[in-house]
Amino acid sequence: MQILHPPGWAPARGYSNGIVARGRLVFVGGQIGWTGAQVFETRDFVEQAEQALRNILAVLAEAEGGPEHVVRLTWYVVDREAYLASQKQLGAAYRRVMGRHFPAMTMVQVTALAEAEALIEIEATAVIPE
Repeated sequence: MQILHPPGWAPARGYSNGIVARGRLVFVGGQIGWTGAQVFETRDFVEQAEQALRNILAVLAEAEGGPEHVVRLTWYVVDREAYLASQKQLGAAYRRVMGRHFPAMTMVQVTALAEAEALIEIEATAVIPE
């Protein structure tokens, strides 16, 4: 895996601008902040984000992958201000689950998610070396 960072660009903080990878592609559908039993245990934004990341890793483990194989994350949030206000706590939760691996990321604000209690949905793309 190669991190892409054009010369002269400001450092990317908490994400990568791009990644080159070879191997088996794994596409993880959007995961929300409920448990595997589809139960929300919290209404807290950061806690739901952490659960969504744990859900991604659970699905990825089925393909024998881990956080180091994730090359892209797309975050869908219903409240941009909650996302921005919780950057420090969100960063700590991210590192608890994903470690210090920072793939290419995008965050998009949406008006709603399919599950009314969901505050965030995250989808992932991973590349597992052959």
